[in-house]
Amino acid sequence: MPHRSGKLIATLMLAGGVLASGALATAVPVSAAPQPGDPSIDSLAGAFLAARVAEADNDLGSAINYYTRALSFDPENQSLQQSLMISLISNGEFDKALPYARKLKTVARVERFSRLALAVDSFRGKKYGEAENWLKLALESDLDKLITGVMTAWAKEGQGETTDALAYLKKLDGPEWYTLFVSYHRALIADVANRKADAEKAYQATLDNTAAGAAAPDTYMRAAEAYARFLYRAGEKDKALAVLDKADEFAPERLPIAALRKQIKAGATVTPMISDVNEGAAEVLLDLGTALTRSGGEDFVRLYLEYALVLAPKSDALLLQLGVVEDQQKNTEEAIGFFKRISPDSPMKRVAEMQVGLDLADLGRHDEAIKHLKDVLAQDPDDVKAYLALGGVYAAKEDYRAAADLYDKAVARNPNPTADDWTIYYRRGIAYERLKEWPKAEPNFKEALKLSPDQPQVLNYLGYSWVDMNINLDEGLKMIRKAVDQRPNDGYIVDSLGWAYYKLGRYQDALTQLQRAVSLKPEDPVLNDHLGDALWRVGRKLEATYQWHHAIDMHPDAQTLAGAQKKLAEGLPPLEPKKAAESPENQPDAQDKDGKNTDGKG
Repeated sequence: MPHRSGKLIATLMLAGGVLASGALATAVPVSAAPQPGDPSIDSLAGAFLAARVAEADNDLGSAINYYTRALSFDPENQSLQQSLMISLISNGEFDKALPYARKLKTVARVERFSRLALAVDSFRGKKYGEAENWLKLALESDLDKLITGVMTAWAKEGQGETTDALAYLKKLDGPEWYTLFVSYHRALIADVANRKADAEKAYQATLDNTAAGAAAPDTYMRAAEAYARFLYRAGEKDKALAVLDKADEFAPERLPIAALRKQIKAGATVTPMISDVNEGAAEVLLDLGTALTRSGGEDFVRLYLEYALVLAPKSDALLLQLGVVEDQQKNTEEAIGFFKRISPDSPMKRVAEMQVGLDLADLGRHDEAIKHLKDVLAQDPDDVKAYLALGGVYAAKEDYRAAADLYDKAVARNPNPTADDWTIYYRRGIAYERLKEWPKAEPNFKEALKLSPDQPQVLNYLGYSWVDMNINLDEGLKMIRKAVDQRPNDGYIVDSLGWAYYKLGRYQDALTQLQRAVSLKPEDPVLNDHLGDALWRVGRKLEATYQWHHAIDMHPDAQTLAGAQKKLAEGLPPLEPKKAAESPENQPDAQDKDGKNTDGKG
């Protein structure tokens, strides 16, 4: 099925990614955590368990309280000290964490966090020799080695040892993915030290390393921005613009790149990306934090970003990324706080203000969100992203008429759309589809595909809509299969494929895909309801009733609820003779016309 809900944060693109997306961890309901005063926390075990539940729910404030309570029963417990220290740092309470870091500085299993905290504190005090000592660990993963290695080079630079710092990085051995980070920080150190030839060589090597950039696109784009700033300050305006052009080819529409291009063309003063040693040390933590967000290391992301914020407390890039992490972990109020701290003259301020509006809507404050986003839109009535953000709030309120009218205005202001404008037509198509005005919806989906051929979200939505309406079934199925090929782990798109098979009477194929869809998105009631239908059609009626009950327990929308209740009471109606004859049970080796297997995998 098409994914019709959500905050539409995917419309606010940043370097080929999204401003924010799904939760980083499975949350435990807040109500599961014991509250202060509960008898269960009057023991070490009770306090410890309460802390772990709060931690799982990303409620760091409560986790800190419970770990502190647990330590009152066992003050020398190093595991509790470690957990409290990490929670304090992750919650932005760095100074409160330092006494625990000092206690744990020689405990090998935790020194990657304790000694890093002490090193950050030393950087903050400009005690760079001391910082270098703290960065020596007994046990190091590849990630730890990169962090301590790059920060050690910055500590050497802080002591005026530029040649040693650059040589240290050159000798830093590690996996292939090290190369981007190492060359970028060689460039930054040489730039800070005014070693122009070394800086340009390292910057160029970083820019040429697009293969590594694909794995860490945010770092690659920051390196490109830093290189362009370096070139422009050196009087190489054309070269600087060429670097920005290459960055745009790598990841179009990144706001800092667009803002820098505007500054350069206007002849404005441009500052270095990194102006001192502490900002450089913070930069590697930001770089790895953003890379980990993309590669499954979410447990460390907020921790590393908070370490970095101690060294660069006014960094808009850090504040933005911390807001993203809070959003991902469902800490919406905290996310708003970070977004509001971004400086008014930052190129990221506008996208942060849009995110604030979406977050307000997430908190159920829709009227406030609408007013906020209308103000943002009024500042730039040609900003498509602002239309998408405001339209997303209207959609969240199920005010699809207001959303459609808004998107009409956006389209009218842009008579010459480009490939990047497919989203506005896609969202307008959804609004009209929800209004049951299909003759207006369908052309928008088709226009979106003209602008961005094979876009999986559009292929899925249009294909699913056709199949659901029992029209253009073969073409709809092909569209959905193409979308699945591109997004094989998207539960909603896989569900669309299963439902297409179901509509075609291919129930065993439908069951295979719908089971996979539910495994990818187990919390969605519509997907569970669809799976129940397929189970019923292949004769597994007891399992079907379980799935329908399960869908009801998930508090679905009124239409899904009513349908599931009716099926529980009456079952599904008997198949029409024609459809029964065509079903896979009677055609066990069925293949598509093109000879592909019917398992949906092509």
